[in-house]
Amino acid sequence: MEDLRSLYDLIIVGGGPAGLSAALYMARAKYRVLVIEKEKLGGQITITAEIINYPGVKKTSGKELTDSMRMQAESFGAEFLMAEVQEMELESDVKIIRTTKGDYKALGVILAVGANPRNLGFEGEKEFQGRGVAYCATCDGEFFTGMDVFVIGGGFAAVEEGIFLTRYAKSVTLIVREEDFTCAKTVSDQLKGNDKISTVFHTEVVELKGDSKLKSARFRDNITGDEWTYEAKENESFGVFVFAGYVPNTHWLPKSVELNAQGYILTDANQQTNIDGVFAAGDVCVKNLRQVVTAVSDGAIAATSMEKYVSDLHAKLNIPELEITKKTSKQPEAESNHNTDEDSTDGEFLSSEIKNQLRGVFEKFEKPVILKTWLDDRKVSEEVRGFVEEFTSLTDKVTWTEGNEEEVSTRLLPTIEVCYDDGTSSGIQFHGVPGGHEINSFIIALYNVAGPGKEIDPDVEKMIKEVSKPVNLKIMVSLSCTMCPELVMAAQKAATLSGNIEAEMIDLMHYPELKEKYQIMSVPCMIINDKTIHFGKKGISEIATLISQ
Repeated sequence: MEDLRSLYDLIIVGGGPAGLSAALYMARAKYRVLVIEKEKLGGQITITAEIINYPGVKKTSGKELTDSMRMQAESFGAEFLMAEVQEMELESDVKIIRTTKGDYKALGVILAVGANPRNLGFEGEKEFQGRGVAYCATCDGEFFTGMDVFVIGGGFAAVEEGIFLTRYAKSVTLIVREEDFTCAKTVSDQLKGNDKISTVFHTEVVELKGDSKLKSARFRDNITGDEWTYEAKENESFGVFVFAGYVPNTHWLPKSVELNAQGYILTDANQQTNIDGVFAAGDVCVKNLRQVVTAVSDGAIAATSMEKYVSDLHAKLNIPELEITKKTSKQPEAESNHNTDEDSTDGEFLSSEIKNQLRGVFEKFEKPVILKTWLDDRKVSEEVRGFVEEFTSLTDKVTWTEGNEEEVSTRLLPTIEVCYDDGTSSGIQFHGVPGGHEINSFIIALYNVAGPGKEIDPDVEKMIKEVSKPVNLKIMVSLSCTMCPELVMAAQKAATLSGNIEAEMIDLMHYPELKEKYQIMSVPCMIINDKTIHFGKKGISEIATLISQ
């Protein structure tokens, strides 16, 4: 018989609305459930600022909605793990899921792996990514303040993000390939009366040109074939945001999982794939409508279908009911994703929920951690001082001291340096207050330095430890960016593994000179040794490859 301590009734790969819904239904039915998520719980919907079409909820944000789903599932005993799934063995009665944090076994698996933003492939798209071409208005909108912006796409995301961009842009032009919008009319009707937004139908972008920034864009009318060009004024630039749908995140799945020609998972009416005990839910499935409401519906159907399958397997394999450990929604979770702006008391940086969670994190620390700061007379330095004072007041596991005055001239100020208990540097620095989405990367940095730290693939760890030359990684971020923390955490983990690696998180809002120097118009942006620039999120294996070259 299997070791029941390491066995789950169900493992859900993916922590978006579909996965969270499945977790809720299975956990409530008293099955042992584990949700594995690579990046952030909540999935793509967490970047949506406003949801007004979810039944029974008049108005909410994607993050608020999925946070509630997580806490609800957790209250029934669902467990959560932040890790990357690397391989899956799905053919046997007992499935094996191999992750960066070890192997896990389950009687059933639900694949809720979602989809990623689609690249269109027009000329100049890749060349100007991060220097005018962007894919997340929430992350990058501020970089286009006062500029003309083109939004490519005619669906829900394009319309919503186009409206959001009017907060910053001088003008927003939606470029729609079809004859009309592909979203509900109630959504596109929101554009009416907005003087900043215009729309061009049956048109697509053909080519972008420029030097260090975008200078021109060429468009084509799909009906007449006529082309027209937008030229930026002298010494100015513009932006192109691409919201043209998603690509299913299935390229890494086992070949045994049957997909359609576009790469979406094929399922029956019960959400079961072609493999016994393997179900799929959410945007990764073949379906006509991809919305939060259909994702949670898929998750519920998959879970209730899974109940019978798992129950029958218990009888077949003579496995008793698995033990479930419930915890309240406020019990600490070392890798939760919460914004410091929520539920905080006036004048405080950390919400009461995060403070409650941190108590459990601090208990796991094997050694104390020291924070050293170097400050100047700017307001952001005052905020950094207030942040470290508040943070260190929560525990005796983290202390704070000011760095040597002699080193001020060599530092990018303000600086928070994370040091080991003997005072030596870990190579990790934060420039600016690590709030917003970066509170998570700050907590994980402390956890990695204090030990035991997050586990990674042994081969990747070996690559990083073999780095023999000094490597400095500057990660430029926006605190509103949901994609930045993964890159920050990966770079900082690399720093803890090698004394030759430094990893600096830089809140770009406070350093316009760096934005101008490196011509940055999108985050996350990683600069290696102040020379080589890479845009977009990356995992630690990708970083290991880049710095080993």
